[in-house]
Parts: sequence; C-alpha cells; structure tokens
Amino acid sequence: MGIRIAELGDWESTVRIYNEAIGTRISTADTDYVSIENKENWLKEHSEVRYPIYVAENNAETNGWCSLSPYRYDRSALDRTAEISYYISEVHRGKGVGTGFVEQEISDCSHLGIEIIVAILLGSNAPRMNLL
Repeated sequence: MGIRIAELGDWESTVRIYNEAIGTRISTADTDYVSIENKENWLKEHSEVRYPIYVAENNAETNGWCSLSPYRYDRSALDRTAEISYYISEVHRGKGVGTGFVEQEISDCSHLGIEIIVAILLGSNAPRMNLL
C-alpha cells in the first residue's frame, strides 16, 4: 500500500468512499450522500502545503483517504490545530490503512505547522476509537 497526496483525479473515489461511510451511519454525521459538485469547495480548500488530503492505493485501486482540516476557522488561538478525518473503503477496512494514515499525518504535522490533531468520533465507531 502506498500513501500519496490526492490529486484532482482522486475526487471521484474520495466521494465514493465517503458515501460508503455515510451509508454505514457510524463514521460520519452526514446523513445525505454527497457529490463532487457539493464537496468541490471543501476539496479545493485542502492543499498539500497546509491541509493535505491523502489517498492510499494498492495496485492502482484507492483504498481510502485521509485529510487534515482547519479546526474552528474563527479562533486564531487554534491556528496550529487540525482535525483528522479518514475513510476506508469497506473491502479494505481492518487491513492497516487507517493506521498508515494516522502515522503519515503525525509524521507530516511539523512541516505543516500543526501542533495538535483532534478527531471527532461517533460513539458507535469502535474501530476508529480503538485506533485513535
């Protein structure tokens, strides 16, 4: 498995995997499926310089994605804090993809200017709670 910065061509798989998570009702608070069009601004706000989106691949298949996002935009004391989110395709869950993402994000924090990572978890998501 390789982890790399997401590119424009990854948006379709990113949205597909996120919609899988919405369907489970344990990974995100979103309840309506999304499209590239309604996630486009969110996707564009992420840059590899500050808030990257990563994808995990194996044999050119996207296994999942992970992002760092600003945490509470309107509070400057939290400028060095980011929220981590990651979503793994159903067939690749439990295979170390999430661990790889978390390790990558922690490793990259210093050059991204991030000192604190937060995660928002739903109480029904035991695998994510165990990892984080």
